[in-house]
Amino acid sequence: MPQLQAQGEDARLHALHSWFSQQGPHLAARLNLSHLPKGSWQAAGSDASFRRYFRWQAPGLQLVLMDAPPPGEDCRPFVRMAQMLAVAGLNVPRVLVQDVERGFLVLTDLGQQTWLQVLDTNNAEQMFERALDVLVQIQQLDIRGSNLPLYDEALLRRELELFPDWYVRHELGHTLNEQQQSWWRQGCELLIQAALAQPQVLVHRDYMPRNLMVSEPDPGVLDFQDAVQGPISYDVISLFKDAFISWPDEQVHGWLRLYWNKARAAGLPVPSAFAQLARDCDWMGLQRHLKVIGIFARICHRDGKPRYLQDAPRFFAYIRPVLARYPELKPLQLLMDSLLLPEACR
Repeated sequence: MPQLQAQGEDARLHALHSWFSQQGPHLAARLNLSHLPKGSWQAAGSDASFRRYFRWQAPGLQLVLMDAPPPGEDCRPFVRMAQMLAVAGLNVPRVLVQDVERGFLVLTDLGQQTWLQVLDTNNAEQMFERALDVLVQIQQLDIRGSNLPLYDEALLRRELELFPDWYVRHELGHTLNEQQQSWWRQGCELLIQAALAQPQVLVHRDYMPRNLMVSEPDPGVLDFQDAVQGPISYDVISLFKDAFISWPDEQVHGWLRLYWNKARAAGLPVPSAFAQLARDCDWMGLQRHLKVIGIFARICHRDGKPRYLQDAPRFFAYIRPVLARYPELKPLQLLMDSLLLPEACR
Protein backbone atom coordinates (compact mmCIF):
# COMPACT_ATOMS: atom_id res chain seq x y z
CA MET A 1 0.00 0.00 0.00
CA PRO A 2 2.44 2.70 -1.16
CA GLN A 3 -0.10 5.48 -0.82
CA LEU A 4 -0.19 4.85 2.92
CA GLN A 5 3.54 4.61 3.39
CA ALA A 6 3.79 8.25 2.37
CA GLN A 7 1.59 9.10 5.35
CA GLY A 8 3.77 7.25 7.85
CA GLU A 9 4.14 3.68 8.98
CA ASP A 10 1.98 3.76 12.10
CA ALA A 11 -0.07 0.86 13.39
CA ARG A 12 -3.41 2.69 13.55
CA LEU A 13 -3.17 3.77 9.95
CA HIS A 14 -2.59 0.18 8.84
CA ALA A 15 -5.47 -0.96 11.06
CA LEU A 16 -7.74 1.68 9.54
CA HIS A 17 -6.77 0.60 6.02
CA SER A 18 -7.41 -3.05 6.82
CA TRP A 19 -10.76 -2.26 8.47
CA PHE A 20 -11.86 -0.09 5.54
CA SER A 21 -11.00 -2.85 3.07
CA GLN A 22 -13.29 -5.22 4.97
CA GLN A 23 -16.19 -2.74 4.74
CA GLY A 24 -16.30 -2.82 0.93
CA PRO A 25 -19.49 -4.88 0.47
CA HIS A 26 -21.37 -3.02 3.20
CA LEU A 27 -20.27 0.38 1.89
CA ALA A 28 -21.27 -0.53 -1.65
CA ALA A 29 -24.74 -1.50 -0.41
CA ARG A 30 -25.09 1.74 1.56
CA LEU A 31 -24.11 3.72 -1.53
CA ASN A 32 -26.30 1.69 -3.93
CA LEU A 33 -23.28 0.41 -5.83
CA SER A 34 -22.65 -3.08 -7.18
CA HIS A 35 -19.18 -2.97 -5.68
CA LEU A 36 -16.79 -0.47 -4.15
CA PRO A 37 -14.31 0.70 -6.82
CA LYS A 38 -10.58 0.80 -6.26
CA GLY A 39 -9.51 4.11 -4.75
CA SER A 40 -6.57 6.00 -3.29
CA TRP A 41 -5.93 7.66 0.06
CA GLN A 42 -4.63 11.04 1.08
CA ALA A 43 -4.37 12.90 4.35
CA ALA A 44 -7.31 15.24 4.85
CA GLY A 45 -6.07 17.04 7.94
CA SER A 46 -6.14 16.88 11.71
CA ASP A 47 -7.30 19.22 14.43
CA ALA A 48 -6.42 20.25 17.96
CA SER A 49 -7.58 16.86 19.25
CA PHE A 50 -6.07 13.43 18.60
CA ARG A 51 -8.37 12.86 15.61
CA ARG A 52 -7.05 12.45 12.08
CA TYR A 53 -8.91 12.45 8.79
CA PHE A 54 -8.19 10.77 5.45
CA ARG A 55 -9.91 11.24 2.12
CA TRP A 56 -10.53 8.13 0.03
CA GLN A 57 -11.08 8.87 -3.65
CA ALA A 58 -12.29 6.79 -6.57
CA PRO A 59 -13.78 7.87 -9.91
CA GLY A 60 -17.00 9.72 -9.08
CA LEU A 61 -16.78 8.98 -5.34
CA GLN A 62 -15.10 10.57 -2.32
CA LEU A 63 -15.33 9.46 1.30
CA VAL A 64 -13.75 10.70 4.53
CA LEU A 65 -12.33 8.34 7.14
CA MET A 66 -12.00 9.47 10.73
CA ASP A 67 -9.36 7.97 13.01
CA ALA A 68 -10.24 8.86 16.60
CA PRO A 69 -8.00 6.75 18.85
CA PRO A 70 -9.52 5.62 22.15
CA PRO A 71 -9.30 6.37 25.00
CA GLY A 72 -8.34 9.92 24.06
CA GLU A 73 -11.28 10.26 21.66
CA ASP A 74 -14.83 8.89 21.65
CA CYS A 75 -16.73 8.63 18.35
CA ARG A 76 -20.15 8.12 19.89
CA PRO A 77 -21.00 11.80 20.48
CA PHE A 78 -20.13 12.51 16.84
CA VAL A 79 -22.37 9.70 15.60
CA ARG A 80 -25.24 10.81 17.82
CA MET A 81 -25.00 14.49 16.85
CA ALA A 82 -24.64 13.68 13.15
CA GLN A 83 -27.92 11.80 13.32
CA MET A 84 -29.69 14.52 15.32
CA LEU A 85 -28.56 17.33 13.01
CA ALA A 86 -29.30 15.38 9.83
CA VAL A 87 -32.85 14.67 10.98
CA ALA A 88 -33.26 18.42 11.52
CA GLY A 89 -32.28 19.05 7.90
CA LEU A 90 -28.73 20.29 8.38
CA ASN A 91 -25.98 19.46 5.91
CA VAL A 92 -23.65 17.30 8.01
CA PRO A 93 -21.51 14.24 7.18
CA ARG A 94 -23.50 11.02 7.06
CA VAL A 95 -21.98 8.12 8.99
CA LEU A 96 -21.83 5.23 6.53
CA VAL A 97 -19.89 2.69 8.58
CA GLN A 98 -18.73 2.84 12.18
CA ASP A 99 -16.58 0.96 14.66
CA VAL A 100 -16.82 3.19 17.70
CA GLU A 101 -14.91 0.76 19.92
CA ARG A 102 -11.83 1.12 17.71
CA GLY A 103 -12.48 4.76 16.80
CA PHE A 104 -13.03 4.32 13.05
CA LEU A 105 -15.75 6.04 11.00
CA VAL A 106 -16.48 6.29 7.27
CA LEU A 107 -18.29 9.52 6.40
CA THR A 108 -19.74 11.22 3.37
CA ASP A 109 -17.50 14.02 2.10
CA LEU A 110 -18.85 17.59 2.29
CA GLY A 111 -16.04 18.97 0.13
CA GLN A 112 -12.48 20.20 0.43
CA GLN A 113 -12.93 23.94 0.97
CA THR A 114 -13.69 25.46 4.33
CA TRP A 115 -15.35 28.85 4.66
CA LEU A 116 -12.11 30.11 6.16
CA GLN A 117 -10.44 29.58 2.79
CA VAL A 118 -12.97 31.67 0.83
CA LEU A 119 -14.32 34.21 3.35
CA ASP A 120 -13.24 37.81 2.74
CA THR A 121 -14.52 41.36 3.07
CA ASN A 122 -16.35 41.12 -0.24
CA ASN A 123 -18.49 38.06 0.59
CA ALA A 124 -18.64 38.22 4.39
CA GLU A 125 -22.10 39.81 4.60
CA GLN A 126 -23.70 37.20 2.36
CA MET A 127 -21.87 34.23 3.88
CA PHE A 128 -22.45 35.21 7.49
CA GLU A 129 -26.15 35.69 6.85
CA ARG A 130 -26.29 32.06 5.67
CA ALA A 131 -24.30 30.98 8.72
CA LEU A 132 -26.78 32.78 10.98
CA ASP A 133 -29.73 31.10 9.27
CA VAL A 134 -28.15 27.69 9.93
CA LEU A 135 -27.34 28.66 13.53
CA VAL A 136 -30.95 29.65 14.16
CA GLN A 137 -31.98 26.29 12.69
CA ILE A 138 -29.61 24.52 15.11
CA GLN A 139 -30.90 26.50 18.07
CA GLN A 140 -34.51 25.64 17.22
CA LEU A 141 -33.84 21.92 17.73
CA ASP A 142 -35.92 20.40 20.50
CA ILE A 143 -33.31 19.01 22.88
CA ARG A 144 -35.70 17.96 25.63
CA GLY A 145 -34.94 14.37 26.53
CA SER A 146 -31.81 14.34 24.35
CA ASN A 147 -29.48 13.69 27.30
CA LEU A 148 -27.04 16.21 25.89
CA PRO A 149 -24.34 17.21 28.39
CA LEU A 150 -25.12 20.42 30.23
CA TYR A 151 -22.96 23.52 30.00
CA ASP A 152 -23.24 23.72 33.76
CA GLU A 153 -21.24 25.48 36.44
CA ALA A 154 -18.75 22.64 36.74
CA LEU A 155 -17.94 22.67 33.01
CA LEU A 156 -17.73 26.46 32.81
CA ARG A 157 -15.36 26.47 35.79
CA ARG A 158 -13.18 23.67 34.40
CA GLU A 159 -12.82 25.55 31.14
CA LEU A 160 -11.89 28.81 32.84
CA GLU A 161 -9.26 27.11 35.00
CA LEU A 162 -7.38 26.17 31.83
CA PHE A 163 -6.16 29.77 31.69
CA PRO A 164 -4.23 29.86 35.01
CA ASP A 165 -3.37 26.15 34.92
CA TRP A 166 -1.87 26.10 31.44
CA TYR A 167 -1.29 29.59 30.07
CA VAL A 168 -0.19 31.35 33.25
CA ARG A 169 1.66 28.43 34.81
CA HIS A 170 3.15 26.68 31.79
CA GLU A 171 3.48 29.44 29.21
CA LEU A 172 4.27 32.39 31.49
CA GLY A 173 5.99 30.25 34.14
CA HIS A 174 4.03 32.02 36.87
CA THR A 175 1.74 30.96 39.72
CA LEU A 176 -1.00 33.40 40.75
CA ASN A 177 -0.31 35.05 44.10
CA GLU A 178 -3.02 35.56 46.70
CA GLN A 179 -4.22 38.90 45.30
CA GLN A 180 -4.25 37.58 41.73
CA GLN A 181 -6.17 34.50 42.84
CA SER A 182 -8.78 36.76 44.44
CA TRP A 183 -9.18 38.79 41.25
CA TRP A 184 -9.45 35.58 39.26
CA ARG A 185 -12.09 34.07 41.54
CA GLN A 186 -14.20 37.24 41.45
CA GLY A 187 -14.02 37.43 37.67
CA CYS A 188 -14.86 33.76 37.19
CA GLU A 189 -17.93 34.01 39.41
CA LEU A 190 -19.24 36.92 37.35
CA LEU A 191 -18.74 35.09 34.05
CA ILE A 192 -20.17 31.79 35.28
CA GLN A 193 -23.32 33.33 36.75
CA ALA A 194 -23.88 35.42 33.60
CA ALA A 195 -23.62 32.30 31.43
CA LEU A 196 -25.96 30.26 33.63
CA ALA A 197 -28.57 33.04 33.57
CA GLN A 198 -28.97 32.81 29.77
CA PRO A 199 -31.65 30.75 27.98
CA GLN A 200 -30.41 27.27 27.09
CA VAL A 201 -30.28 25.83 23.56
CA LEU A 202 -28.20 23.34 21.60
CA VAL A 203 -24.65 24.73 21.53
CA HIS A 204 -22.28 23.52 18.79
CA ARG A 205 -19.25 24.86 20.79
CA ASP A 206 -17.02 25.44 17.78
CA TYR A 207 -19.27 27.20 15.28
CA MET A 208 -16.74 29.12 13.20
CA PRO A 209 -15.65 29.46 9.55
CA ARG A 210 -13.04 26.70 9.80
CA ASN A 211 -15.81 24.21 10.66
CA LEU A 212 -18.19 25.33 7.91
CA MET A 213 -17.67 23.79 4.49
CA VAL A 214 -18.37 25.13 1.01
CA SER A 215 -20.99 22.53 0.15
CA GLU A 216 -24.47 22.02 -1.24
CA PRO A 217 -26.53 23.12 0.57
CA ASP A 218 -24.10 25.70 1.87
CA PRO A 219 -22.70 25.54 4.47
CA GLY A 220 -21.86 22.01 5.49
CA VAL A 221 -21.32 21.78 9.25
CA LEU A 222 -18.46 19.87 10.90
CA ASP A 223 -16.88 19.35 14.34
CA PHE A 224 -20.13 19.16 16.31
CA GLN A 225 -19.20 16.22 18.54
CA ASP A 226 -18.74 18.40 21.65
CA ALA A 227 -22.26 19.87 21.48
CA VAL A 228 -23.99 20.61 24.77
CA GLN A 229 -27.10 22.26 26.13
CA GLY A 230 -25.99 25.75 27.07
CA PRO A 231 -26.11 29.56 26.74
CA ILE A 232 -27.78 30.90 23.63
CA SER A 233 -25.07 33.51 22.97
CA TYR A 234 -22.17 31.04 22.83
CA ASP A 235 -22.20 30.01 19.17
CA VAL A 236 -23.01 33.39 17.66
CA ILE A 237 -20.07 35.13 19.33
CA SER A 238 -17.82 32.18 18.44
CA LEU A 239 -18.73 32.69 14.78
CA PHE A 240 -17.45 36.25 14.69
CA LYS A 241 -14.53 36.08 17.13
CA ASP A 242 -12.57 32.97 16.25
CA ALA A 243 -8.91 32.02 16.15
CA PHE A 244 -8.22 32.66 12.49
CA ILE A 245 -9.90 35.84 11.29
CA SER A 246 -10.96 39.07 13.03
CA TRP A 247 -13.58 41.66 12.12
CA PRO A 248 -14.08 45.28 13.22
CA ASP A 249 -16.23 45.64 16.33
CA GLU A 250 -18.83 47.77 14.56
CA GLN A 251 -19.24 45.08 11.88
CA VAL A 252 -19.61 42.36 14.51
CA HIS A 253 -22.18 44.52 16.27
CA GLY A 254 -24.20 44.73 13.06
CA TRP A 255 -24.08 40.96 12.56
CA LEU A 256 -25.18 40.38 16.14
CA ARG A 257 -28.17 42.63 15.54
CA LEU A 258 -28.97 40.65 12.38
CA TYR A 259 -28.82 37.44 14.42
CA TRP A 260 -31.03 38.99 17.12
CA ASN A 261 -33.69 39.87 14.54
CA LYS A 262 -33.56 36.41 12.95
CA ALA A 263 -33.69 34.68 16.34
CA ARG A 264 -36.68 36.73 17.49
CA ALA A 265 -38.52 36.01 14.24
CA ALA A 266 -37.90 32.28 14.78
CA GLY A 267 -39.26 32.43 18.33
CA LEU A 268 -35.91 31.77 20.04
CA PRO A 269 -35.57 32.99 23.65
CA VAL A 270 -33.16 35.86 23.00
CA PRO A 271 -33.39 38.96 25.25
CA SER A 272 -36.10 41.46 24.35
CA ALA A 273 -33.48 44.23 24.29
CA PHE A 274 -30.56 44.03 21.87
CA ALA A 275 -28.26 45.70 24.40
CA GLN A 276 -28.72 42.71 26.71
CA LEU A 277 -27.84 40.27 23.93
CA ALA A 278 -24.71 42.29 23.12
CA ARG A 279 -23.69 42.17 26.79
CA ASP A 280 -24.38 38.43 26.99
CA CYS A 281 -22.20 37.89 23.91
CA ASP A 282 -19.38 40.00 25.34
CA TRP A 283 -19.32 38.10 28.62
CA MET A 284 -19.80 34.68 27.04
CA GLY A 285 -17.07 35.49 24.55
CA LEU A 286 -14.75 36.46 27.40
CA GLN A 287 -15.25 33.07 29.04
CA ARG A 288 -14.52 31.35 25.73
CA HIS A 289 -11.46 33.47 24.94
CA LEU A 290 -9.85 32.69 28.30
CA LYS A 291 -10.61 29.00 27.82
CA VAL A 292 -9.17 28.95 24.31
CA ILE A 293 -5.92 30.61 25.40
CA GLY A 294 -5.60 27.92 28.08
CA ILE A 295 -6.33 25.18 25.54
CA PHE A 296 -3.71 26.54 23.15
CA ALA A 297 -1.13 26.49 25.95
CA ARG A 298 -2.10 22.94 26.90
CA ILE A 299 -1.83 21.76 23.29
CA CYS A 300 1.62 23.33 23.14
CA HIS A 301 3.08 22.13 26.43
CA ARG A 302 1.30 18.80 26.81
CA ASP A 303 0.81 17.68 23.22
CA GLY A 304 3.83 19.27 21.53
CA LYS A 305 1.82 21.41 19.06
CA PRO A 306 3.15 24.97 19.52
CA ARG A 307 1.56 26.52 16.42
CA TYR A 308 -1.79 27.12 18.15
CA LEU A 309 -0.22 29.55 20.62
CA GLN A 310 0.59 31.85 17.71
CA ASP A 311 -3.10 32.81 17.77
CA ALA A 312 -3.14 33.76 21.47
CA PRO A 313 -2.56 37.50 20.73
CA ARG A 314 -5.80 37.55 18.71
CA PHE A 315 -7.76 36.35 21.74
CA PHE A 316 -6.11 38.83 24.08
CA ALA A 317 -7.15 41.49 21.55
CA TYR A 318 -10.74 40.26 21.90
CA ILE A 319 -10.49 40.36 25.71
CA ARG A 320 -9.16 43.89 26.25
CA PRO A 321 -12.08 45.93 24.83
CA VAL A 322 -14.63 43.83 26.74
CA LEU A 323 -12.83 44.36 30.05
CA ALA A 324 -12.69 48.09 29.37
CA ARG A 325 -16.40 48.21 28.51
CA TYR A 326 -17.75 46.83 31.80
CA PRO A 327 -16.67 48.28 35.17
CA GLU A 328 -17.97 45.10 36.87
CA LEU A 329 -15.13 43.18 35.23
CA LYS A 330 -12.45 45.28 36.96
CA PRO A 331 -11.04 42.24 38.84
CA LEU A 332 -10.14 40.56 35.54
CA GLN A 333 -8.75 43.83 34.21
CA LEU A 334 -6.49 44.10 37.27
CA LEU A 335 -5.39 40.51 36.83
CA MET A 336 -4.49 41.00 33.17
CA ASP A 337 -2.58 44.18 34.00
CA SER A 338 -0.60 42.32 36.66
CA LEU A 339 0.56 39.50 34.37
CA LEU A 340 3.85 39.80 32.49
CA LEU A 341 2.30 39.02 29.14
CA PRO A 342 4.32 38.85 25.92
CA GLU A 343 4.40 42.16 24.06
CA ALA A 344 2.07 40.84 21.35
CA CYS A 345 -0.60 40.00 23.95
CA ARG A 346 -0.65 43.33 25.81
